[in-house]
Amino acid sequence: MQIDLANTNVLVTGASRGIGAAIARAMGKAGARVAVHYHRQRAHADSLAAEIGHGAAAFQAELADAEVCASLWEAVTERFGRIHTLVNNAGIALSCPLESDVPGWVEGWDTTMAVNLRAPGILSKLAVAHFIEHGGGRIINISSRAAFRGDQPPYLAYAASKAGLVALTRSVARGFGKSGVLAFNVAPGFTRTEMAEDFIRQYGEDYARGDIALTRLTEPADIAPIVVFLASGLADHATGCTIDVNAGSYVH
Repeated sequence: MQIDLANTNVLVTGASRGIGAAIARAMGKAGARVAVHYHRQRAHADSLAAEIGHGAAAFQAELADAEVCASLWEAVTERFGRIHTLVNNAGIALSCPLESDVPGWVEGWDTTMAVNLRAPGILSKLAVAHFIEHGGGRIINISSRAAFRGDQPPYLAYAASKAGLVALTRSVARGFGKSGVLAFNVAPGFTRTEMAEDFIRQYGEDYARGDIALTRLTEPADIAPIVVFLASGLADHATGCTIDVNAGSYVH
């Protein structure tokens, strides 16, 4: 199957590294023009945009700031015009042990929610309005298996934020499908990324591999083709669904 995303524009948040970079690269390989969002990794984002080609460009934004989220959408639409697909990939996983004092724990909770849930909410709100005006579009949210099975105690906020993202996806799918707005959720398991390095250092790679059914950890490149497929329009009747990409860790 050859997927052709030529003449489509895609915004991928958190695209300078890890899963987001793999998604942006795969979208570009399918012919899409990609808005590569980044927070601090400007050099990586610029390099990736140049590699992707097709008019790809990098856009900086601190997604913990609500106003900046809106400004990001405005900047991308001003540069690209019509957007066809929004991929809410950017996320953080802050370790907030229960032994922390309450102010420190709350700060970690609030920051996690701002980036992992509020930012996708704001971008989805703006995308829905844009899609309705321009004849439809797709939102693909990158959640986590933690949304369904929970996570380690220091990562309560991470799991809760990703569960909220699943509800957001389903609500958009139910509420705006007749207006041509489709929404999908992809829930990776433990994936070998820079963000995962803290977990690996804390718990060890054997722990991370211990509850999967395959012989290696999931890589970002294992997730990207699924996102491209959802963006293609070939799976629109799966709107509202969650696709698990967790190396069989639910069934092991």
